[in-house]
Amino acid sequence: MIAVATGVTPSKVELSVLTPPALQRIAFQAAAILMGFALPTIAAMMMDDRLLNGVSVWDKPLKFEVSLTVHLLTIGFLSRALDAARTASRLVRIVYVTSAVSAIGEVAYIVLQAARGRQSHFNFDTPLESIMYGMMGVGATALVVCAFIIGLGILKSRKPGIGEGFKEGAAWGLMLGAVATFITAGVMSSGLLAGAGHWVGGVHSDAQGLPLTGWSTTGGDLRVAHFFATHLMQTLPLAGYCADRWLPGQARPVVWIVAAFIVMVVVATFVQAAEGQPLHL
Repeated sequence: MIAVATGVTPSKVELSVLTPPALQRIAFQAAAILMGFALPTIAAMMMDDRLLNGVSVWDKPLKFEVSLTVHLLTIGFLSRALDAARTASRLVRIVYVTSAVSAIGEVAYIVLQAARGRQSHFNFDTPLESIMYGMMGVGATALVVCAFIIGLGILKSRKPGIGEGFKEGAAWGLMLGAVATFITAGVMSSGLLAGAGHWVGGVHSDAQGLPLTGWSTTGGDLRVAHFFATHLMQTLPLAGYCADRWLPGQARPVVWIVAAFIVMVVVATFVQAAEGQPLHL
């Protein structure tokens, strides 16, 4: 009787519930492609004994595949906080497609350079590699600008059923994370502190770096601040979500306390690296 009254069959209702929004689908499909890159990268890492900067040539591709997969999943999940008008807007759709294309393009070039045993970043050895490094910079900039636009859209959205903490965390996580990433990555790529690389003093090799991250243990490493800056995009939405569940009346202050703490960590680790000191708490 419900099907007759509404003109919608139960199967159609179930399908509409299971079908993700278009924006989320774009991000998740791109994330799936990157994870598809990761499987052969892991296999190559086990079979290929070539080294670059003291570690496997496949170390950097795997890190970027994981990192950008996390980024795409993040903006995919957070698209749920956008209201219908913004979800349907051409600008937001372009932003999601641009994020997907930029992430896939970055990883594809990094994988190609790893297969050749060549640096992808800070590589000016040939005219083509110089151009490609510049293109990677354009792609990385597009990723953070798009994240900022999504965050601003969430902040302005009026979607019912979204907790205040989650909305604030999602919006400011993307915007603050984008700005902090732009600054830390911009300084790193400009060579103002470290020359052509992310090391400031110490041994310019990842061979003796910290486990998993590879961060320098002998000198400053600008990747530390970059890491904390970028992961504001995941930390603040999670903090807001948890605050909505367990501290609903204090959700907004919780988000801002967590944001202030992480920004202080970014600043502290950036200054530490700029002074040529390895990470220490």
